[in-house]
Amino acid sequence: MSSRDSARVPDLDASAPRPEEEGLASIAEQVARVPTEPGCYLWKDAAGEVIYVGKAKNLRSRMRQYVTLQDDRDKIPLMMQVVRSFDYVVVGSEHEALVLERNLIEQYHPYFNVDYKDDKSYPFIAITESDAYPAIKYTREKHRKGTRYFGPYTDAKAARETIAQLRKAVPICIGTCAEWKRAKRYLDSHPDEVPVANLVLAERGRPCFDSHVGRGPGVCCGAITTADYGRNVRQVEQFLEGRRSAIIGDLREQMAEAAAELEFERAGRIKHRIEVLEGLDDRQQVVFSSDVSLDLVGFYREETISAACVFVVREGRVIRSSEFVLNKGADVSEVELTEGFLKRYYGETADIGAEVCVATDLPDAQLLSEWLTERRGRICRVHRPQRGEKRHLLDMAEANARHALNRYMVRTGYADDRTNQALLQLESALALDAPPLRIECFDISTLHGAFTVASMVVFTNGRPDKGQYRKFKIRTELDEANDFVSMQEVLGRRYGQKNMADERFAAAPPDLLVVDGGKPQLTAAMEQLAELGLDIPVCGLAKSDEEVFVPWDDTPVVLPSGSPSLYLIKQVRDESHRFAITFHRELRTKAQGVSVLDEVEGVGPKRKRAIMRQFGSFKRLRAASVEEIAAVKGVPQQVAEDVWRTLRAWEHEREDQ
Repeated sequence: MSSRDSARVPDLDASAPRPEEEGLASIAEQVARVPTEPGCYLWKDAAGEVIYVGKAKNLRSRMRQYVTLQDDRDKIPLMMQVVRSFDYVVVGSEHEALVLERNLIEQYHPYFNVDYKDDKSYPFIAITESDAYPAIKYTREKHRKGTRYFGPYTDAKAARETIAQLRKAVPICIGTCAEWKRAKRYLDSHPDEVPVANLVLAERGRPCFDSHVGRGPGVCCGAITTADYGRNVRQVEQFLEGRRSAIIGDLREQMAEAAAELEFERAGRIKHRIEVLEGLDDRQQVVFSSDVSLDLVGFYREETISAACVFVVREGRVIRSSEFVLNKGADVSEVELTEGFLKRYYGETADIGAEVCVATDLPDAQLLSEWLTERRGRICRVHRPQRGEKRHLLDMAEANARHALNRYMVRTGYADDRTNQALLQLESALALDAPPLRIECFDISTLHGAFTVASMVVFTNGRPDKGQYRKFKIRTELDEANDFVSMQEVLGRRYGQKNMADERFAAAPPDLLVVDGGKPQLTAAMEQLAELGLDIPVCGLAKSDEEVFVPWDDTPVVLPSGSPSLYLIKQVRDESHRFAITFHRELRTKAQGVSVLDEVEGVGPKRKRAIMRQFGSFKRLRAASVEEIAAVKGVPQQVAEDVWRTLRAWEHEREDQ
């Protein structure tokens, strides 16, 4: 298959094995007969719908990774449970496979591929280059042959304003003008008259409103030749490409030429156009000292949704920022999300920089660079900046992506809907009597039995309720780490009669108790609750396979990957772990810091209390000068100097560790 053929979606390979033809042959047996050539594969569900499209240098080898579950992406086991058949298309090279993959994804919009969340048509600015007198227009149409598209723009108002401002600087017809449409129909039906179009239209046409006010070039009444009009079109395209300096230089030459010929009125009009363009330039932020041309693509991900922000930099200026919400998030890898978006975005836009900067190393970076170079017509490379101006601007793009996703979630109520789904799914999966509106989770943190602490975090209506968080120091003397004993102690204290009657802990028990760990931790929690005579729904969440253990079944409950319920319960577990670790480190740091003072001769319990009371924390004491330490009541100058030197020595020891 040639590159020209691979640019369209071909009929699927009829030779691909199908279940109805293979009888009882399994998917794995069918894959064993797939060729080892480059191409694209399409996994299908029971209804024959395409649910995933991928490309491969070796079709058989790549597809075998799916059926044997050697692909370690989280979504693969779930996806392969749904797969009932497949098709494939053989092409001539991996580059052709990439182009075909992008077209197949656009055609089928498979559920498991990265795509725009709402799949709406984003606006473009288009130039109808195939016309004798090309026009500029705002459009959401599918790309047509003979028309050049700039964008996409995620801000429709900005796209319209760009057209309006641009026409003030460079007279060009707009695609909505009735007189331009009339002239186009006539020239399309009389192609032999195009060389003398302005003479023909001067006889047949009438001027439109825009030509009267100077915004239109007068195509409708034959006031401009195709050659002169073509120069205006080239200037418009240069502007949309970000090459502003070239347009301004050309207009300055025209202004000088008009002034030399004493056509001062024409020179004045050209000067006004230059001022309009320079005014537009002043609005753009200069971010590079050189005239670089690049695109910076930043992402921000939630569990099953994400946003991408593209900064378009031309001649060292950010000329446009576009934001997109995507249908995949942390449920796919960063590489898959990045590559999927690049194929989707650059498959539509013709405005491609000399460099595309992303925040992760891509295995297919070279292949994507070749594809983008072909689409751009000039060299383009995919690059991951590590430092400097590009890295700084990429960080800004990621921050903008985060704000874009937050705005989308607030606008659509996405977070609330997903939280409600999570609570209902947990009610069903864990056989609860009602949705768990109050969830409490406990975690233990220790260092070989020392500084053992427990955390209790509370989620109310699916959201962290930080005012209800509690910390516990484990009182049981432990020679080594013992999570079971520690968990039983903290549950006994939390759900004991005293704390259950304390309004600070909430009078009623939780709707769901989550312990961090598997079956042993769950058993310890159940024994303690039984001893207290409490019947509280409880489950354990193991870190390794994200399995949920329940008292009434030896087989763990596996919540679907990417589901709202799994995301919520993982969020609860991770928050309890974070809270416990933070408290544990605070205790260790405080104990280590205060014990340092015991090494200083002349510092006894009384002076140590005075010093710590003065500074409030070990961190502030470490930052203090000798004079500040000596200012503490009861601390002589020599002792202050010894304290200061001891603290410096302690810091050096920590740095060497």
